[in-house]
Amino acid sequence: MRRTRWFALLLVAIASVAACGGPGASGGSAASVGPPQRGGELTVLEDGAFAGGWPSGLDPATNTTGGANISQMSAVYGGLFLVTANDDGSGAKAEPNQAESYQVLDGGRTVKITIRDGVRFSDGTPMDAEAVAFNFRRDVTSTCTCAPTWRLAQDGISVEGPRTVVLHFIQPNATAINAFPISNVNWIVSPAALQRLGPDQFKINPVGAGPFKVVSDRLSSELVLERNPGYFKAGLPYLDKLTFKSIGGDQPAYQALQAGQAQAYEGLSTVPLLEQAQANSRLTVTVQPPTSPYVVQLNTKTAPFDNELARQAIYYATDFEAISRGLFKGKYPVSQMFTAGGGLFHHAVVPGYRTFDLAKAKQLVQQLGGLTVKLGTLGSYVAQQVVTALQTQWKAAGIDVTIETYQLSSLVQQFNSGSWQAMLQTAGAWDPASGVGVAFRFASTSPFSGVSDPHLDDLLNQASATIDPGQRDALYLQAGQYISDKAYAPFGLGFAPANLAVKGVSGPGLTTKIPPLVVDTGVLWDQVWRGK
Repeated sequence: MRRTRWFALLLVAIASVAACGGPGASGGSAASVGPPQRGGELTVLEDGAFAGGWPSGLDPATNTTGGANISQMSAVYGGLFLVTANDDGSGAKAEPNQAESYQVLDGGRTVKITIRDGVRFSDGTPMDAEAVAFNFRRDVTSTCTCAPTWRLAQDGISVEGPRTVVLHFIQPNATAINAFPISNVNWIVSPAALQRLGPDQFKINPVGAGPFKVVSDRLSSELVLERNPGYFKAGLPYLDKLTFKSIGGDQPAYQALQAGQAQAYEGLSTVPLLEQAQANSRLTVTVQPPTSPYVVQLNTKTAPFDNELARQAIYYATDFEAISRGLFKGKYPVSQMFTAGGGLFHHAVVPGYRTFDLAKAKQLVQQLGGLTVKLGTLGSYVAQQVVTALQTQWKAAGIDVTIETYQLSSLVQQFNSGSWQAMLQTAGAWDPASGVGVAFRFASTSPFSGVSDPHLDDLLNQASATIDPGQRDALYLQAGQYISDKAYAPFGLGFAPANLAVKGVSGPGLTTKIPPLVVDTGVLWDQVWRGK
């Protein structure tokens, strides 16, 4: 099960590599014009290779692509917690939504979540503590790839009164709340509807307590939703109807928006199209705050990167600042650790980080008697540009570089074989301990890590178990500096995808900035509206 979940996170991380956008300035106006209006319909396009695919349905316990389908899941289920932010992306935090409040007790070993009074599923049944506990028990024992990795004590999920659910962990869990918005435990199904429909029908016609309810669902094709009249937030949602449609990528999505066939698209990543969209007066383009920087993973378990001098040579030969200027017009800042500016615990500068120094790189390559490297990545537009630039830079230092481009299945095989040398991937998440976080790329237990270092494992474990934000920040900085000191992997530019909306459409996370939870932003669909 652990390997399955790591694999699912790899899908998300791969999508992150593919989703690198271009210049970071937002085109058009990101602010709402006038007061929100109620009514109307909205069609949202999702890339069929990622968010536009939900082949196993939308039951949180069985949806194998849940991390990619945050928009659909949130529209149907709402969520116990949501990530919100100021319009410019600052001040992001996980806030109670269907949950009224929470308490972190016993040094992080106990979490109490109180549900709002009166919340009901769209079938009219109550969303109370028993319903939430039922979901928790079902979700954490499922094979769903977005299930949380809770280390629960015996009988670790209990109910305290009609509205409070209690979680007991065997060790402190500092990230339990921050991880909710990207975990299946955030999306609460109606136990009564599940029992009535059975799991096979429920995954196609799910019932939640979110702002919308399902009208029709053609898996990985089209999801048609209508307003939930019993939604617990008075006056919301604004829209009468919300439709998600799968489409074959950025180019057809852009054309569909131009033709008036849809009003929004999540996750634009093709740089030339992004520039066109930013110049288009009929569109609002919102480039989201970056949370995941590129990283050149070096496999320290095999030659040549079991030799620290070889790893140092890569650091000194790599000039991500030049790549940022040349490919992205300097709009994306370069990170020196496993976070980016839109995420928590980010430090732009890591003490002692090895920056570009061609003379030192050449000296190390000569000392090693030469250096030959296979550099791999997924076959996406931007990733290909970056690895080509890296190849040129490394060759200037005397490094012989061969580029390998992989499809998903072959990329997984390379990681599992342990014989890979260097991979351009992404590392990072809004909270480093959740989703595709730092452990995904650097923990000894991850099949997609090139590092096996007990000291680094200990730092990351301490950080994820420390409830004091200041102490967590200090531990993550220590981990970032340790990765730098050991020359485990040079980090590059941070990025995030762009959301497109036709003029007149507004809403948090769609036309304002919310740091991506995994790849795409958590749009607050109940607050999205369309002007007349």
